[in-house]
Amino acid sequence: MGLQEDFEKYAEKAKTLPESTSNENKLILYGLYKQATVGPVNTSRPGVFNMRDRAKWDAWKAVEGKSKEEAMNDYITKVKQLLEEAGLPA
Repeated sequence: MGLQEDFEKYAEKAKTLPESTSNENKLILYGLYKQATVGPVNTSRPGVFNMRDRAKWDAWKAVEGKSKEEAMNDYITKVKQLLEEAGLPA
């Protein structure tokens, strides 16, 4: 399987992560996913009163220097780690 197929498989598996997954980990996954699928941040930072979208934007901005392949690999690794921590099959 190629990297793209693995990435898509783990993007599906990420949906099975428990609700108890921390917001910090969810934001890491969000940033890596956006970097892998969209590329560098292409929007302006949301306003200070829009905390949720601002946190998501910041998570994406934090991984801005990664290549698409790097972001995909990091995403897959993070999903595997979170699945193992939750006692679910990776």
